[in-house]
Amino acid sequence: QVQLVESGGGVVQAGGSLKLSCAASGGTVSAYTMGWFRQTPDNQRELVARITSGGGTGYADSVKGRFTISRDIAKNTVYLQLSSLKPQDTAVYSCAAGNPTGVYAYWGQGTQVTVSS
Repeated sequence: QVQLVESGGGVVQAGGSLKLSCAASGGTVSAYTMGWFRQTPDNQRELVARITSGGGTGYADSVKGRFTISRDIAKNTVYLQLSSLKPQDTAVYSCAAGNPTGVYAYWGQGTQVTVSS
């Protein structure tokens, strides 16, 4: 059973940056496709970034060029660097572990990111 714990959320002004962390236990992040999702106040959930077991990355068009996903295998942690933040990036951000077909079986509890204008 993989357990995921996110941290690093907070309140930031538009144009600012945050770095989210997702610490894993019970499994290694390099064995899974790891994804960062966000759920907006109107309950829309979006996959914003993912990193495969091989290290390949992918991003939603809405965040491409602004967000960067990475991982530290030694720390068994996945990160999401958020830059040039916009008010519409306000959401609860969660990490998840899954397979290459896009089925995510393990989820963290989420961390709130609020971007003020």
